[in-house]
Amino acid sequence: MNNNDMMEKEEIFSKVLRAGRRTYFFDVRATKADDYYLTITESKKFTNDDGSFHYKKHKIYIYKEDFSEFKDILTEMTSYIIDEKGDEVISERHQKDFKKEYDDNSEETELKTPESFTDIDFDDI
Repeated sequence: MNNNDMMEKEEIFSKVLRAGRRTYFFDVRATKADDYYLTITESKKFTNDDGSFHYKKHKIYIYKEDFSEFKDILTEMTSYIIDEKGDEVISERHQKDFKKEYDDNSEETELKTPESFTDIDFDDI
């Protein structure tokens, strides 16, 4: 089987969600036994100082035996977030006039940016 036949067999159905500098790819793929599973890939665009850019990708695999529990937990977690905080986006990135509430006891508070956190690659786990 040539490489094109493998790609056609492996990618059965796909959807793309573009969300700012992130893109999510939902792909139904086939196992060697010709059963199906889902991959979800987050691709995030980063711009270098020289104007060039690169992408970092994180991928998870979800198999049929886990679909029901995965769906239940995803629904529970997303419902919890919406119930607790509503569906309005509240962040420094999305609201230019966003003011972070600071603890009155601290004189200086360091703002954490996404770049200050350790980048974790799921392939490393």
